[in-house]
Amino acid sequence: MAKSTAVKRARRTLVWLLVIFIALAGVNAAGALWGGGSWAPKLALDLEGGTEIILAPKLASGETVSDQQVSQAVSIIRQRVDASGVSEAQISTQGGQNIVVSIPGTPDDATLQRIEASAKLDFRAVLVSDTATVPTTTPTAGLDSTPTASPTNASDLAWVTPALEDQFLNIDCSSTAATDAGQAPAAQPLVACGADGAKYILGPVEVAGDTISNATSGVATTSSGSSTGQFVVNIFFNDKGTSAFAAVTTRLSGLTGAQNQFAIVLDGKVISAPRTLAVITNGEPQISGNFDANSSKTLADQLKFGALPISFTVQSQNTISATLGSTQLLSGLIAGLIGLILVVLYSIAQYRVLGAVTIASLVVAGTLTFLVVDILSWRAGYRLSLAGVAGLIVAIGITADSFIVYFERIRDELRDGRGLESSVQAGWKRAIRTIFASDLINLMAAVVLYIVAVGSVKGFALTLGLTTIIDLVVVMMFTHPIMTLLAELPYFRDGHKTSGLDPRQLGAVYRGRAQFKTPASNTPRGKQESASREAARRQTIAERKAAGSSTLVIDAPAADTNSTDTNSADAKNKGKKS
Repeated sequence: MAKSTAVKRARRTLVWLLVIFIALAGVNAAGALWGGGSWAPKLALDLEGGTEIILAPKLASGETVSDQQVSQAVSIIRQRVDASGVSEAQISTQGGQNIVVSIPGTPDDATLQRIEASAKLDFRAVLVSDTATVPTTTPTAGLDSTPTASPTNASDLAWVTPALEDQFLNIDCSSTAATDAGQAPAAQPLVACGADGAKYILGPVEVAGDTISNATSGVATTSSGSSTGQFVVNIFFNDKGTSAFAAVTTRLSGLTGAQNQFAIVLDGKVISAPRTLAVITNGEPQISGNFDANSSKTLADQLKFGALPISFTVQSQNTISATLGSTQLLSGLIAGLIGLILVVLYSIAQYRVLGAVTIASLVVAGTLTFLVVDILSWRAGYRLSLAGVAGLIVAIGITADSFIVYFERIRDELRDGRGLESSVQAGWKRAIRTIFASDLINLMAAVVLYIVAVGSVKGFALTLGLTTIIDLVVVMMFTHPIMTLLAELPYFRDGHKTSGLDPRQLGAVYRGRAQFKTPASNTPRGKQESASREAARRQTIAERKAAGSSTLVIDAPAADTNSTDTNSADAKNKGKKS
């Protein structure tokens, strides 16, 4: 009954493994046909080539950039690129002030915008919009830019000077001058344009973007929990920002017209100017506008990782090749193929036909790894680099080691006198603990390396950790079930000479209590002697004593019946005399 249960469990496990394969293959096929994926993983910069973007800082006359600002900008740009799903990008400095961003393949406009945008976010009160009536002022010579009266707050129309009014009336939102006009100091009003071409006169900054602690994107929902279908960006302020935002919304909620609006200004452009319908005291406002899934995520990432300390402009954008990487990839694949052939040859030499299970398990592990990496390449933006290929090659040894541990445990059980069916189950219970401990150590090393490393080293850590997990899956869901089914076949169960599980070729079989199963007469003498020495070495002290006592009886010289009786009689007479 136990054997039947093990076989049923093995068959059920293999069916589940087949379901997993079909599901992964189906996802890959769907991605390649309809989801913009491909039938093979995307390659990283060192294997495919890509685009090199050089960013130069925007500096006024006589202004300089510090090393700290450049380092901070590199860190922020790296976080933005990683958050966009672009993997294996390289970011470095050039000449102490330029930043070089190397991205695999050809980046789209959204990625370029994510890299270049300084993401300087400000919250300003709206004074005038192009849909409202411009306050009547009397221009004077030179268009005075100083308020005639001291403004009492950021919503005071005294901020609107003749010079600001003239700029508002004559600005062209489609020109580059509109962007430059939106870079006014935080303590001064400014004229800015919206994404839809609307024009605004805005008051000084009241809430700065550096008070944002986090930002997320998603689809807005109503109070009842139903979706509105509109993408929004959710902002979370720290304590300072929460207090300032509550004070501003308290004032704006009592105003009317354009002054009731609160402009959200990103890099000098108004991305949203919502009306203030309520006082927000929890520090969690929501930005709505003409967003889609990508633009809302881009803005949320920019706000979450912070604004660049300085503004940059694209100095050059070049295409880089991967000639050297292709050569190294070929060398790496040849090395991996040689290693795989050596593992196969060793398995056949050591385990004979049983080595076919190792080969089949390697094929299953390789196919499963390919499918998972391809899905990661499509959905998570992962790109396979030379370091990642190295991690896959290392996995061949890790996987083969697990099979060797399992097979040797089975052979140990056969040496102990068990049948093949029970040896497979008993050997599995002992082997899985060793395999699990070994793979757990590899997995922990891969996780630590992935956390602390940057660049291509992360690719090595990812593939190493991934193949370690797949190794456990294959051993548990393929190798052990296959061995359970093979143990039922007479070829393996009866220990055929070429099966790799012949008890006669494995040596004497230990039975316990100093008893050993003598090998068959056709076993070479050298193996018999080796088996005898192994049996003697494994005896306990009690067994050695018992064996010594038996030897005295067995080695006693043979005697005829008469001499035996005479000796017995003499012994009795000596007993009487004594």
